[in-house]
Amino acid sequence: MTTKTYLPTQDSLEQKWYVVDAADQRLGRLACEIASIIRGKRKPIFTPHMDTGDFVIVINAEKVQVTGKKASQKLYRNHSGRPGGMRTENFAHLQNRIPERIIEQAVKGMLPKNALGRQLFKKLKVYAGPDHPHMAQQPEMMTINTLPKGDN
Repeated sequence: MTTKTYLPTQDSLEQKWYVVDAADQRLGRLACEIASIIRGKRKPIFTPHMDTGDFVIVINAEKVQVTGKKASQKLYRNHSGRPGGMRTENFAHLQNRIPERIIEQAVKGMLPKNALGRQLFKKLKVYAGPDHPHMAQQPEMMTINTLPKGDN
């Protein structure tokens, strides 16, 4: 007698929408939790090679925090593809210019580096302010406690 391994089908998948407030959250800890939700690791039907995760909407991306001197020392690199086309800017400058990109880059680095990871990344929606255009999906508010005890 052989037993079959259970594989979720697209019909059995229920993909929810969650809203995460990034205000006063630590960047790395927040990105780790978001990547886990997008990947579907919190569900009992998690399958490594399938998209079983949920959609995540991040609001208040402009208020995300980093510890220590990372605001002035953490560098974000971008290359145009041309010789000498490398551009760098630090965390503080990028946070003023495009705050959404900071969270997008952090979460993207925690997803698989293949076609599945690119598909999962499309489930992340990041907005600088408190408003988002996804009210029709009836997202649930999710609280992520990333502040360690005694850290202010």
